Amino acid sequence: MRVFAALDPRLPLSQVPAVARRMEALGFDGIHIPETIHDSFAVALLAAEHTSRITVRTAITLAFVRSPTLVAYSAWDLASFSGGRFELGLGTQIKQNIEDRYAMPWTEPVGRMGEYVEAVRELFAAFASGESVRYEGDHYRLTRMQPYFNPGPSEMAAPPVLLGAVNTGMCTLAGRLADGVITHSTNADPGYLRDVVRPALMAGAVEGARATPPIYASAPVATGASAELVNRERERMRRLLAFLYSTPSYKPTLVRLGLPELFDRLRELTRAQRWDRLSAVMTDDVLDTLLVCGDYAALPGLLWERYGGLADGVVMAAPADDGADDRLRKAIEELRSK
Repeated sequence: MRVFAALDPRLPLSQVPAVARRMEALGFDGIHIPETIHDSFAVALLAAEHTSRITVRTAITLAFVRSPTLVAYSAWDLASFSGGRFELGLGTQIKQNIEDRYAMPWTEPVGRMGEYVEAVRELFAAFASGESVRYEGDHYRLTRMQPYFNPGPSEMAAPPVLLGAVNTGMCTLAGRLADGVITHSTNADPGYLRDVVRPALMAGAVEGARATPPIYASAPVATGASAELVNRERERMRRLLAFLYSTPSYKPTLVRLGLPELFDRLRELTRAQRWDRLSAVMTDDVLDTLLVCGDYAALPGLLWERYGGLADGVVMAAPADDGADDRLRKAIEELRSK
């Protein structure tokens, strides 16, 4: 099983090089670069510059706030600069954020994302051939790429394109078009992977006459070298999950787990702007259902028990430096060997 470390979304850019080097030294297969308050491509560039082996993957870059051409340029450059270690993870974000946080238009996301992926790949093909591009869809139209603006061929292959996917429609699209799917931490429970994500991926793969792409499960994990550190991380995750599950797009997971009233209570608090009260709603019983908790010694067994046979890789928050990297390195090695 492949093991990825997700960088802290609020990690200052000045700290990215050191953290990326540490994740590589710990034996992670790759780094996931989120996009919340930093530009994912800027962080990915820093991570690629200061590592030599590890995969650098955006997870995810927001598609609908960017031109496909600009994304293709950045991904092409990063693939070349990293020696082929860069992977492009794309996602939609929710309607309210696209319209109200980014001031960009929103349209039906599944069909639009399908065209977006196709357009980016057409641009990659144009770069590789040095020729112009022609792609015409309902959402995107690309018919102009003069030689002056074409970066031309690279020694590296075009980067893989993965999709962040939650609900059935996007998972089906990922099965048809993507090189992999990255789950959200709110839809990474085993039942959801088994009953929703995998069947949709397989259906999309059949539709596209291709192999089923791998699943990378963003696992909600609280770990550390001691019980005290595990509990500290558990409380941080309590706050994060309470915020995430207040989003309507993630309600289906709570419904499947028999917790629809949890969403209603969280949603009521966000509408009242009571962000400070969210974590109080996330009780210990609920948190135990959603979160994997254990020290470094227990972590490989816990993650394998939860995701073995369901996911091809797991993504966990990049652990803080607690002076026990030898134990953490051993845990990662054990999980990778499963």
